[in-house]
Amino acid sequence: RMLSRTPSVVAQVFLLLSIVLVIAIAVIQINQQQILSPGLKYGIVLDAGSSRTTVYVYEWPAEKENDTGVVSQIFKCNVKGPGISSYESNPRALAKPFDDCLNKVKERIPVHLHKNTSVYLGATAGMRLLRLQNETAANEVLASIQNYFRAQPFQFRGAQIITGPEEGVYGWITANYLMGHFLERNLWRTWVHPYGKETMGALDLGGASTQISFIPEDSQENFNSTLQVKLYGYNYNVYTHSFQCYGRDEAEKRLLALLLQKSNTSSNVDNPCYPQNYNAALTMKHFSGSLCTESLRPANYYPNQLVNFHGTGDPDLCQEMVSLLFNFTACRDREDCPFNGIHQPKVKGNFVAFSGFYYTINALNLSGHFSLSDFNSSMWFFCSQSWAQLQFMLPKFEEIYARSYCFSANFIYYLLVHGYNFDAETWPQIHFQKEVGNSSIAWSLGYMLSLTNMIPAEGKLIQLPLKPSLFAGLLIFLTATALLCLLFLVYLFIVSRNQKNISCVEHVFIPE
Repeated sequence: RMLSRTPSVVAQVFLLLSIVLVIAIAVIQINQQQILSPGLKYGIVLDAGSSRTTVYVYEWPAEKENDTGVVSQIFKCNVKGPGISSYESNPRALAKPFDDCLNKVKERIPVHLHKNTSVYLGATAGMRLLRLQNETAANEVLASIQNYFRAQPFQFRGAQIITGPEEGVYGWITANYLMGHFLERNLWRTWVHPYGKETMGALDLGGASTQISFIPEDSQENFNSTLQVKLYGYNYNVYTHSFQCYGRDEAEKRLLALLLQKSNTSSNVDNPCYPQNYNAALTMKHFSGSLCTESLRPANYYPNQLVNFHGTGDPDLCQEMVSLLFNFTACRDREDCPFNGIHQPKVKGNFVAFSGFYYTINALNLSGHFSLSDFNSSMWFFCSQSWAQLQFMLPKFEEIYARSYCFSANFIYYLLVHGYNFDAETWPQIHFQKEVGNSSIAWSLGYMLSLTNMIPAEGKLIQLPLKPSLFAGLLIFLTATALLCLLFLVYLFIVSRNQKNISCVEHVFIPE
């Protein structure tokens, strides 16, 4: 009887051991992973745009994955006042507005890490235009910023004017990073490259320029505007192009200059894109002083002369005038050349449209993705409103933006439909979005991600007591052992029960 019980006892011992070991390994793996959580590093990026400067603070684990930091945004601050290019005549005055944001940044980053925290300033289209117009003034503005940051406790890495293609590709990196197209956590809580995920295209609308970036159908085709990006050990061939003077603010200046050129008078001009009954007195310098409007500048140009623009709220005429801002004839009906003679592959897949795109769409009471007909009807309705009605329609009313939303909507329509060749079928693939989680979709995060490649790795991203493959193997082996033991015990139980039943039957039929 003792021998017959031995297999049962052994099976029970193995079953118990297997269960205990599975639980023990899982607990150790999870706890050890948490205990060895990495230290943090910080980086500061200043997005010096044409209309304003935004300060972003990023943090990432000191340990990295495939030479690229896993970066997240922890703080954002808008510097008071206009963009840095507006300080061309008084560069020294631009330092003080930074104080408020920088004091808040100092509170967010541990004091002992200040000296090891890098600060990068990237200036975009506003400064690109200033450099073309007055290189000396542009250099003085950058020098003033450098003097300011050298007095700060952080490690200043320099102020530079980034190119249009760089701005475009950094925006593309940000969008895809935040959407989880580069990295995701697997079952073992380690970072892996997501299998079979397509990247998204990126559409950025700033004040002075606009960018389109995406991976075309044939990513191997050699376009002049293709950049190779390496992130997390993978290469991407990204088509990107930046259109200078096609940012929202500069495009509107070109419209105002065009309206003045076509007007019979130089003092009172009708603007079909301004709301009905709205009036604005603007100096000639405000719209004709830009490099983007140089070709439209009147012969009798007086910078301080006031021009009164009277809003007529005419959607038809507004659309007609906006169409004149695009040069569609330069392409001579070539399908791969939408406007301004620029070669562009056919748009493919999903896109995210951020910055100026998002704010205009939000003003039209639209969000996310929607049909082209919905956009057109919302734009038409909005552009037909009077100035008085508009004040009750907008969730946040600011005159300088409110008066221009109709123009912006028409400009976006022409840029996306006639410029980039989106149509009724592909338009719903555009997602108009401001941020993902708590992180803004802006080129600055992509900039930070690229720059972290230059910071040496200090070890693996997450240290585990067992490699994921060994951990998985042990789990499978122990689980299989437990199941086999359990099946064996069930078998022994059934055999034992059957033997008892036979014994009882034999006992019943034994003759007395």
